Amino acid sequence: MKRLMYGGARPAGNFILFLLYFAAVFLTACPVCAVSEPAPSKQIVYVITVSGEVDPGMAAFIERAITDASKDPDALVVAKIDTFGGRVDSALEIVDTFLRISEERSIAFVEKKAISAGALIALSCGDLVMRPTTTIGDCAPISFSQEGPQMLGEKFQSPIRAKFRALAKRNGYPEKLAEAMVSMDKEVFEVVMDGKTVFMDTSDYNDLTDDEKEKITMKRTVVEEGELLTMDAAEAVELGFSKMTADSIEDMLGQMGIGNYELVPMVPNWSEAMVRFIGSIAPILMMIGLAGLYMEMKAPGFGLPGIVGILCLAIVFLNQYMVGLADYTELLIIAFGLVLMGIEVFVLPGFGIAGFAGIVLLSIGFILSFQGFVLPDPSVPWELGILVDNIIRVVGAFIASFLLGLFFIAYVLPRFSSARQGPFLETSLKSAHADSSETGKVQVGAKGVAMTFLRPSGKMEINGDLFDVITDNEFIEKGTPIVVRAVKGNRVIVATVPEDQT
Repeated sequence: MKRLMYGGARPAGNFILFLLYFAAVFLTACPVCAVSEPAPSKQIVYVITVSGEVDPGMAAFIERAITDASKDPDALVVAKIDTFGGRVDSALEIVDTFLRISEERSIAFVEKKAISAGALIALSCGDLVMRPTTTIGDCAPISFSQEGPQMLGEKFQSPIRAKFRALAKRNGYPEKLAEAMVSMDKEVFEVVMDGKTVFMDTSDYNDLTDDEKEKITMKRTVVEEGELLTMDAAEAVELGFSKMTADSIEDMLGQMGIGNYELVPMVPNWSEAMVRFIGSIAPILMMIGLAGLYMEMKAPGFGLPGIVGILCLAIVFLNQYMVGLADYTELLIIAFGLVLMGIEVFVLPGFGIAGFAGIVLLSIGFILSFQGFVLPDPSVPWELGILVDNIIRVVGAFIASFLLGLFFIAYVLPRFSSARQGPFLETSLKSAHADSSETGKVQVGAKGVAMTFLRPSGKMEINGDLFDVITDNEFIEKGTPIVVRAVKGNRVIVATVPEDQT
């Protein structure tokens, strides 16, 4: 009995071992059941184009781009730079925007040039990479005058030099060389002392003791006094600014060991491109808008010049609002100025306090809309220069609009009116024989004074009596001596009195 039971249990054990063996082979061979490793994720690389003049429109675009890129904390941000520079305030705003990203995630790739404000933007990134034959540097603050570009003094250079120094400390660039991009009075030496290479200016070198100078094994001048530091790609690598030289962003990522990546280009959309374009022609639009309002003040009623003027001024203001320089305060100032000018046109005769106050408010509103401050900060010296430039821009637009309005009133509108006079109007007037008692009192050659603006119709005073008169396509100011040239039906046609008869 025991032999039978023992002999019966052995085949059952072999069967269980066979099932386990079969399951192991099946699980190993089955591709579905096998444990697969997850594929490595792609490195997202945002490429932000920094091209053209540095202006408020560029600052607004980069603000939007950095905000979108910051939503992915593991992504790289590459600033593709090609600019000669531009406004200092916009450059500093862009620098502060890039500083919101950690230095490990930001790279400046100089595609063609990073000059002046472009160099400041490039150094705000954690790493710098340049294409061959590209250049970076020369960030001295300058102003333009009749004599051409002129370098600003130490008062302007000092805060910019401090910003370069702070960026160099953050990203490990040579501080003395970074300062040499701003000031021409910096002579910088490359010194090898105790086996270490350091960069020092003249004052640092003169402060060395005799023992320290004896330890110097090599000294060469990198930047001579009277020159600004400007480097090509090879020099930037040699002097410790550029991490590498690469032909493209793809080449740069390959040298960095990043093979699995996805480039996400970030360029200005159509609205941001339109904002930058409108910003470049804002003075012209302002001139057209003010000229339209001036013509509307000189003509009766409200017509096409007023519509065009308000539309152009609205475009300029909305453009400044979109780049973040204008706000509701400027809008209220400009709107109140337009209201005062409307009162001057439709309510009050002539041109007086309301019209002058409206012009002043319009000027203040537009000046403030072109800058991000109300009064210049003494510690930020370039704000005063921006304020002066904005005043010149707005006042120049007012003067140009006044001349443009006079030209249209004197030469364009009369031609337009005469072209409208057709045989239809002439026939209807010639066939009219209804004479009024008013015209019967007026004789050809009678002289008087224009009591209102004749544009071309208005009122005239002759010997204490008022008459409705009209000119022959001539605009006459109020108070001008005029003479009756003809009386046709119920129309009294007048003209200005010649100077020899006044």
